[in-house]
Amino acid sequence: MSIPTEPIGSMPRPAYLLDGMARAVPADELAGLAEQALTETIKRLEELGSPVVTDGEQTKPSFATYPLTGIDTLVPDGVVIPFADGHTRQLPRLTAGPFRYGTFAAGYLAAARRIATVPVKQAVIAPSALSLLYPADGIDGYPREQFIADLVDQAERDIRQCLDGGAASVQLDFTEGRLSLKLDPSKGVLRDFVDLNNTVLDRFSAEERTRIGVHTCPGGDQDSAHSLDVDYAELLPELLRLHAGNFYLQLASEQDRRRVLGIVRDHVTDGQRIFVGVVDPIDPRVETAEEVRDRVLEAAEFLPVDRLGTCDDCGFSPFADDTSTSRDTAFAKVRARIEGTALAAEALGV
Repeated sequence: MSIPTEPIGSMPRPAYLLDGMARAVPADELAGLAEQALTETIKRLEELGSPVVTDGEQTKPSFATYPLTGIDTLVPDGVVIPFADGHTRQLPRLTAGPFRYGTFAAGYLAAARRIATVPVKQAVIAPSALSLLYPADGIDGYPREQFIADLVDQAERDIRQCLDGGAASVQLDFTEGRLSLKLDPSKGVLRDFVDLNNTVLDRFSAEERTRIGVHTCPGGDQDSAHSLDVDYAELLPELLRLHAGNFYLQLASEQDRRRVLGIVRDHVTDGQRIFVGVVDPIDPRVETAEEVRDRVLEAAEFLPVDRLGTCDDCGFSPFADDTSTSRDTAFAKVRARIEGTALAAEALGV
């Protein structure tokens, strides 16, 4: 396929894995259930013809909090993230330094590569998201400047281990970018987030950055979102300042896709590939391959085909307990994305 197409990351966990997690079964039994879910997920993606797969985040507690597994200097009363339907997610709060990841994404990558027969993409959390762990009133004996320095080191290690471990690409999840504009319409927080992420990205060579991407979306969770009402025009010019080679943009659920594509066209720079979202994980209706094809052809009116790719708008189950989308629906949407992208490539003659 000459137009690349990639999943974003998470797929709904099977019922037997969720049940095992809920019952807190013994560790060896849970590991067996997780291995089964991981194998089934990767094999099913491959059967659909996915040229690149992920582990579906089957064994992550969430896309955002996996590095915190095993850390004992956290309390649960951190930043609260409100969603449009009224439900919330809450990050933990750091109580002491030094900050070190408890778990690195390379472990998930290695497990997936043992199973996959096609290239594996690995999602990691952006350092900007983890910067929210540090409390506003500070930590005695551990200034914010030192925390940021430690965070940058850990985030670099997380990405580098994945690149060295054979990841086809590494994707930074940056859903907090759009959310930041609700918290601070002046864009000061967003610019700080971009600068922090660039501090990490600048530790990689230009060649390495062609394998590093950034995903942004309005934070889909339990069929709701936290910042879909934030205008993309406020985010995209800053987002595209990030020193990454690939950008994965939620687009299928946008009301005016052509306007968004025009903004992207006006701000994209040489060396940046844009993966446009062509299926919406929150919408229970499964898109047809023809709908996907038409969305790709629409994007090709604004962007050169050799710098265009497709993706899902967001992960299908970014938190392990999110069962709002069934596995069958998620895989049906993936099939539509893959088949529709192929139809578009044929229509474009590439």
